[in-house]
Amino acid sequence: MTSWQQRVDATDWSRVGDELDTTGCALTGPLLTPSDAADIVALYPDESRFRSTIDMGRYRFGEGQYRYFRQPYPPAVTALKQALYPHLLPIARTWWARLGREAPWPDDFGDWLRMCHAAGQTKTTAILLEYGAGDWNALHRDLYGDLIFPLQVVVNLTEPEVDYTGGEFLLYEQRARAQSRGTAIVIPHGHGLVFTTRDRPAKSVRGWSAAAIRHGVSTVRSGTRYTLGLVFHDAA
Repeated sequence: MTSWQQRVDATDWSRVGDELDTTGCALTGPLLTPSDAADIVALYPDESRFRSTIDMGRYRFGEGQYRYFRQPYPPAVTALKQALYPHLLPIARTWWARLGREAPWPDDFGDWLRMCHAAGQTKTTAILLEYGAGDWNALHRDLYGDLIFPLQVVVNLTEPEVDYTGGEFLLYEQRARAQSRGTAIVIPHGHGLVFTTRDRPAKSVRGWSAAAIRHGVSTVRSGTRYTLGLVFHDAA
């Protein structure tokens, strides 16, 4: 068992499930050591490790830059995705059952990726994001194709209030027949945040309905913020 697997398994997944049901997001325990995180950050200047680079200002996504890893992923990225999927899968299936949707995800993560590839979704989706002072990320969803996994994880690779200030993770939920709700979270160094990719079931007097959710990042006031985004479906 790898150290990354052990850290994932050490998270209180019952609590994570409860918090996802309440707010649509939940912190894990530490997933990466400071050394692990620094090793991933150090890859950012090496363009050969990435399949594409996105300038957020150019596309009016916000300000800042992110890069999609190409295969092979760094070992920590592969290990975390494989270790997280079995813990996220029961939550995803429960959500889809509440919404009356058929859950397409098999038990094995590799089988799920093969389904994505057979549907033409073959592009890698692990992301390394860089935000400097004044950068921010507009509210959005990471869908990439018809086949999606409804949960994803972002890992903070830098130390809040030390390496940067500002840059809170933002979640915005549109609730049926109710006012929308916003949530702002500071993710500790090396910890992960699980959140919904598109929507989640919200209970009302009429039963379960899908609450649409978008996520983003508030303006970084100083320093540089790096995060690792783990999406569990590949892109078309």
